[in-house]
Order: sequence, then C-alpha cells, then structure tokens
Amino acid sequence: MILSLALIGIAAAVVYFFSIPHDDHAPALKRVDYKVELVGARRAASYPVAAPEGLPSTWKATSVRFQGEKSDRWHLGFQTPDGQYVQVEQSTQDRDDFIDQASQGGSATKRTETIDGRTWTRYTGGRYDALVLQDTPGSTTVVAGTGSFEELRTMAAALKMQ
Repeated sequence: MILSLALIGIAAAVVYFFSIPHDDHAPALKRVDYKVELVGARRAASYPVAAPEGLPSTWKATSVRFQGEKSDRWHLGFQTPDGQYVQVEQSTQDRDDFIDQASQGGSATKRTETIDGRTWTRYTGGRYDALVLQDTPGSTTVVAGTGSFEELRTMAAALKMQ
C-alpha cells in the first residue's frame, strides 16, 4: 500500500511539473484599432465623443465599444506604458450613477484640475481613481483607471471632442 501511494505521488509530481503551465506573467494584451467604432460613435451619439490624439505609441488601446441603445455610452480602454489601465467613459446616463459605475465606487474630492481650459474633479476611493468632466454638453466624461493621476491627466489632456 505504501509503495502504491509513493508511485501515485511520483506520477502526480510528474504531471504537475511537466504538463501544467507555470507562467505567472499575464498574457500580453492585443492592441485594438478603434477608428471605425469612433467614427460610428461620433455619428450616432448625441454629444461630442472624446478620443485621444497625440498619445505616444507606448499607450496601447485594448478595448472599445459604443452602446447607443440606452444612454449613448462610449468606452475606450488603454494600457499605459507601465502596464496600468486607463479608460475614457462618456454617457448621457444619470450623472451620479454613471460616475459611480465608471470609477467603480469613487467619491468626489474637493480637488479640481484645469486641463486644457476644462475643469476636472478628482474622484478617489473606488476601485479606480478618476477625473470627471461634467461640463460637456449633454453628457458626462470620466477618465478613470488604475493608472496614476499623472497618467489620468495625460489622457485627459489628449482628449479631443468631436
């Protein structure tokens, strides 16, 4: 019985070490081209849709979608050069609900930042930190993510609304 248990243990160790991958690194995210979705969103949305212009190529677009059926919701996600996540979210949805969803539970601080003549409010405390622009006609714009506030500012400064 002990010999059988030892053989099973050896077989399990061989399977574990040789047939199960042990790579702890996250897989590389694919870069997406968001130009077609951006054109469609700009045609369909009831507000000027924001997208970055002039970001370095080290910022990798990883996700894009426009949901026009409910609240004209625009999403564009990026991986920053240091591997963090930054997203641009816009919607005509109820402002407080939308900000809560986009920042994943963030709360407004008393700190604001002026970026390219626009006043953004900082949100913290949620899963994501965020910069929120509330003076966009007909919509709310949120730049949020795991990136630093410097990276969030970089994205906010690159946004062009058309």
